[in-house]
Amino acid sequence: MNFGSSFGISASALTAQRLRMDVISSNIANAETTRASVVDGKAVPYRRKLVVLETAKNDSFSDVLSSKMNGGDAAGVKVQSIIDDSSPLKPVYNPSHPDADENGYVYMPNVDMAKEMVDMLSASRSYDANVTMLNASKAMVVKALEIGR
Repeated sequence: MNFGSSFGISASALTAQRLRMDVISSNIANAETTRASVVDGKAVPYRRKLVVLETAKNDSFSDVLSSKMNGGDAAGVKVQSIIDDSSPLKPVYNPSHPDADENGYVYMPNVDMAKEMVDMLSASRSYDANVTMLNASKAMVVKALEIGR
C-alpha cells in the first residue's frame, strides 16, 4: 500500500463519519417533531435515520487479496444510503396535543436519546481514529522525505 492510498482511505472514512454525525445530529434535533411530513393529508412524525456504509469497491475477498498481492490500492469506505429506522413510533397519552388521535395518543418519533448518544460517541471516536491515522501517515511521509536529504 502506498501513502496515497492510506490518505484516500482515511479521507473517505472521515467523510463517511462526518455524514454519520450529521445524521445523528438531525435525529437528536427532531426527537420531538410530530409533524415531519404529510402523507394523505395526515401529519407523520419524524422517523430516525440510519447511515449504511459499505466498502468503496464491492469486490470479493479473493479479488481484493489478489489486488493487494499485486500492489493494488485499498478501497476505503462510502455511504451506501441513508435509511429510515423501521422501529415503531412511541405512543404518548396527551389528549390536549393538536396531533393526538381519537384515543388521545400522540405518536412521537422513534428517536432514543441514549442510542443517539452512543452512536455519536462511536462516530466521533472513529473520526478521531482516522485523523490519527492521517497524521501518522503524514509523519511517515515527512520522515521518508528527511531520509532523502
